[in-house]
Amino acid sequence: MERLGTGIGWRPEIADAVERMPGIDWVEAVAENICPGHLPESLVRLRERGVTVVPHGVSLGLGGAERPDAGRLAALAERVEALGSPLVTEHIAFVRAGGSLTASPRLEAGHLLPVPRTRDALDVLCENVRVAQDALPVPLAVENIAALIAWPGEEMTEGQFLYELADRTGVRLLIDVANLHTNHVNRGEDPAEALAELPLEAIAYVHVAGGFERDGVWHDSHAHPVPQPVLDVLTDLASRVSPPGVLLERDENFPEPAELERELGSIRGALEKGAAERAATAEGVSRETTAPVPEHSPASEHLAELAPTRQRLALAQAALLSALVAGTPVPEGFDRVRLGVQARALAGKRADVVAKVAPELPVILGDGYRRAFLAYSHGHPMTDGYRRDALDFAGHLLTEGRLEDARVRAELREWWLERSGPKPRSRRPGVRLARATRRVLLRR
Repeated sequence: MERLGTGIGWRPEIADAVERMPGIDWVEAVAENICPGHLPESLVRLRERGVTVVPHGVSLGLGGAERPDAGRLAALAERVEALGSPLVTEHIAFVRAGGSLTASPRLEAGHLLPVPRTRDALDVLCENVRVAQDALPVPLAVENIAALIAWPGEEMTEGQFLYELADRTGVRLLIDVANLHTNHVNRGEDPAEALAELPLEAIAYVHVAGGFERDGVWHDSHAHPVPQPVLDVLTDLASRVSPPGVLLERDENFPEPAELERELGSIRGALEKGAAERAATAEGVSRETTAPVPEHSPASEHLAELAPTRQRLALAQAALLSALVAGTPVPEGFDRVRLGVQARALAGKRADVVAKVAPELPVILGDGYRRAFLAYSHGHPMTDGYRRDALDFAGHLLTEGRLEDARVRAELREWWLERSGPKPRSRRPGVRLARATRRVLLRR
C-alpha cells in the first residue's frame, strides 16, 4: 500500500499557507468542490512539486438504500483522472432517502448520517461499494463517520462492521480517529475496542480533526484544535500499526499557519509515541491486532434477496431522515432528545452552507438571514442540493411576501431572477442599464 506520509486538508481559505507549509507530503481536497477542467492554481502547483492530491467525496451516499448514482461516480472518476490521484475516498453513510423505493419524496440530509450496523445494511453497503469500485479507476477507501444518534437493534460493533465490509469487498479503510472519539462520547463506544477489531492491514490513511463538547454531546466540528483524547486514539492506533498516511482536517475557523503547523507537530508526536509502544511490544509478546471475523451467512445467501433488503433499508432511512428534516414522528427505538440535537445541527449546517454557496443572501438579508432560513427549513426539507436550496429559500421569501423592506425585496428578486432561469440573464450594456435603472427606481 502506498505510503502517503503527513498531509493536510486543502481548502481555498488556507491554500497559500498549505503551499508554504514545511513537511507536507500530500493533501486531500473535497471532490465536489473541484472542477476538473479548471483546477485551482494552488493544487496545480502542489502537484507539479510532487505533492499527492487525493479527492475526498461527500455526496455519493454509499450507505444509502439505492445503488450509487452513475453520474456521481463518473464525476468522481473524472476528478481522480484530473488530479492524477493514487486512490479516492468516500464515507460509510447515507445522505439522501425517499424516492422510488419508498414511493415518497426524495429528501437530502446535507450531512453524513450513520447506517445501521445490521446484516441488511451491510449487504447493501457491500454491493454499493462493489459498484463504486468497478466504476472508479483507482482503489477506493471508505471512512467511518461521527454520529450523534444510534440505530436501535444494531447487530454488530463498529469494528466488526468495518471488518466484514473490508473482508467481503477488499475495500480500503480511511479511519478517522476523531470520529472514534466522537462515538465514544456520544454513543459510549470504546475506541480501543474498535481498533482491536479492525483489519489494520486495510487502512489506507487516517484522519485527525478537532471538535467541542456541549451538554454531554461531542460535535465533530472540524473548526477547533485537535484535543488530547483524539491524539490518544491516534497513538493507540499507531501502537498497533504504522498508518500509511495521516491527515489533519480543518474546514472552518482557520487559525494562523503557525497554529496549524503546531497541530501537525502534535500529530507527528502522537505517531512517534505509538511507534515506540509498537516497537516495545514487538520485543515482548506478540500483540493481536484484529479480531476474528464474526460468524455470518455466505454473502450469496444475502444477495439473493437484496431487492427486498434495499426496500426495508430505504423505508427505515426515509423515516429517520424525514423525522430529522421534515418534522415527522420519531421512528420507534430512537432517542428523541438526541434526534432533536441532530435535527438542530442539520438545520444550522444547512444555513451555514447555503450562506457559503450563495454569499449574497446574508448580505441582502442582513442580520435576519439566519433566523429567516431556520424558520424556512422547518417546513421545507432540502430535496436537490444546496444551490437549489438557496434558490428555493429566496423564492419562498418572495412569494410569501414576508419582506417588508422594499429595497431588500427588490434586491432579493433581482438575485433570484439572475440565477433561477435556464441561462444567465443578458449582459448586454443596454439590458444591464435598464435593469440598473429599474433597481434605482424601486429603491425610491
